[in-house]
Parts: sequence; structure tokens; C-alpha cells
Amino acid sequence: MRYYIIAGEPSGDLHGGRLVKVIRELDTEAIIQAWGGQEMQQAGASLVKHYRELAFMGFAEVAKNLPAIFRNIQFCRKDIQAFHPDVLVLIDYPGFNLTIAPWAKKKGYKVAYYISPQVWAWKEGRVKKMKSCIDQLMAILPFEKEYFLKRWNWKIEYVGHPLLEAIDQALLHLPIPLPTTQPIVALLPGSRKQEISQKLPIMLEVSSHFKDYQFVVAKAPGLPESFYYTWQQQYPNVLFVAGKTYDLLRQSKAALVTSGTATLETALLQIPQVVCYKGSTLSYEIGKRLVKIKYISLVNLILDQPLVEELIQYKLTVPALVTSLEKIIADSAARNTILDGYARLRTLLQQEEPASKKAATLILALARK
Repeated sequence: MRYYIIAGEPSGDLHGGRLVKVIRELDTEAIIQAWGGQEMQQAGASLVKHYRELAFMGFAEVAKNLPAIFRNIQFCRKDIQAFHPDVLVLIDYPGFNLTIAPWAKKKGYKVAYYISPQVWAWKEGRVKKMKSCIDQLMAILPFEKEYFLKRWNWKIEYVGHPLLEAIDQALLHLPIPLPTTQPIVALLPGSRKQEISQKLPIMLEVSSHFKDYQFVVAKAPGLPESFYYTWQQQYPNVLFVAGKTYDLLRQSKAALVTSGTATLETALLQIPQVVCYKGSTLSYEIGKRLVKIKYISLVNLILDQPLVEELIQYKLTVPALVTSLEKIIADSAARNTILDGYARLRTLLQQEEPASKKAATLILALARK
């Protein structure tokens, strides 16, 4: 069977890599073409475009890059037709994938969507279009199945969260030791240039208030070394590491984490955290008028409670971050509360069968119909 898979971000590539691996195990003659990154490529997919060429975030940034986005859409459509897949598999990345899905359906392709767009947060009107063009929708957050059924009368599949597989695999090995004897604070400033530039300077300034701790920055995959050069010169006492995020987190006392998948990874690795978000003023002002959620971090959203502190936009300042970090480092009661919440979180996400295997089974069934 022929599979065309589209993932536009590092997290989508991570989950896509595991999906590709399982598809190839279940279908030994699978031919897979993909947009993604090294995880999908190493798993056996032929890479069409790297997610580095697709990573635009925020309303202002997207508007500025519209010509490039339209060129990518046109190229994608032509490439799908040339490949002629038995099934098109879309992974998250809704701005792009929900443009491709209705076109693909009209052309007669079967469409599977792995990691449902977060329409419960904003752009809920997208659901009508999704129902009309997606043959198999697979959710990874436990409350999404009930949301689609009760609110939209749409029976979808909850497959569990694929991050559990990545975390459990990492825990099979001892972490690679970092070159320090001090307790570590991990800094996870994000995966895109724009978001890193907004948040990393604030995170780094916090390091000067904690002389007894070693601060370590997790570099984003796919960004050149030169991108971090100025910060490395300004903060010679801070370590910068690449490709070792899980190793870093497992050795950390606490973490400052950009909202997104990394908040869930940090929680599943049992590290107390402060969640950080800061975007361009225009993107933030537009976004806060459109987004309809109580929390910005996946941890708090899934648990439906403010377990970890969120410092958003104007609240993300050096003094506020210093106070919040001090609390999760020094207050044992606060740390235990967070760790107890993390245990409940894992229970909610755990399924009998790994998410990638359940998703791959559903995708194969759709392809063979």
C-alpha cells in the first residue's frame, strides 16, 4: 500500500516516526512518502520536504509568509497526485493540513487525521469541514472523544498519547551525564526561531539569580548552531545542548518550559516546571480574543486544574519567573503536589495498546477498504 504523510513540526515528526515504523511492521510492502524530519526519514519514509521549510507561527508571521505557504500548498497537491497514495495521513499542523484535506477528499483520496486539531480551543467552526473530508479522525487527548461525540455527533477514535512511547523508550537507558556537579535547571525555549527569540533572553536572565544551579538550554532540532551564538557569548556559564532534551530533563531539579508538547514531556518525566509563553504583541492580542481555553499548557488542560504555573505574555518577566522557579525548587510541598498531579496525568493518558500501533491499525484498515 502507498501512504502519503504530512507533519509540519518537530513533535509531528517525532510521532510520525513511530507511526511510520509501525505501519512498515504491519504492511511489509508499504511505500511511504512524507513531509517531516529525520525521525520519519530514519523510520523508512522518503522525505519530500523538511518541517524547517514550514515552521511559521503567530498571525503576523503567517501573514508575512503567505506567498511561501501558498507555494507549499500548490507543490503538495501536485506531489500527492503524482504519488497517488492509497491513504493520505495528516498529523496535527492544522493550518496547512486542513487546507489539503478537503482538496484530497474531492480528488477521491482517503483521508486519515492523526492528532486531532484543537478545535475545542479555537476555530470550532472547522469541525463541519473536518467531518466532510476526514474519513478517520484519531485523538490523543482523553477529553476529545467525548467533545466530538456530544457536541458534534461525530464518533472518533481516542488512541492514547504517543509521547508515552517516547518517554518509556528513553527510560530504558540511563541518561547521558551532563558536565556539571551542580543541580540543573532545564530551559526549553521552543522549536521555532520566533518563539525562542521571544522567551530565551528572559529565561537566561533568570540564571543570574541562581548561582548555585547550572542552567542548561535544550537547543531545537533543525536550527543552525549560529542561531544560539550571541546568547552563548553573553551567558558563558549556561550550557547549551543539542539532541539531549530527555537526558537533560531527567537530570534536572526543575524546568522552564515553553507551552506546547514540551510541557507534557516534562510532566511525564516527573520534573516540576513553570510554563512560559510570549509571542509578538499583535499575535497575542489577536489570539487572546479567539482562543477559548482556561489554560495554555497541556498538563493543566488534561487535568482541568492549574497544577503548573503559567506565565503568559506580559506576566512573563524576570522577577515573576525567579519567584516561580524558587518555589518549585525550594518548596517541598509544592513539588509533591506537582508530582502527584503528574501521576494522575499519566493514568489518564495510558492505554492498553500504544498510540502509534492503534493509529497505524486504523490507518491500514482505512487504506484497505
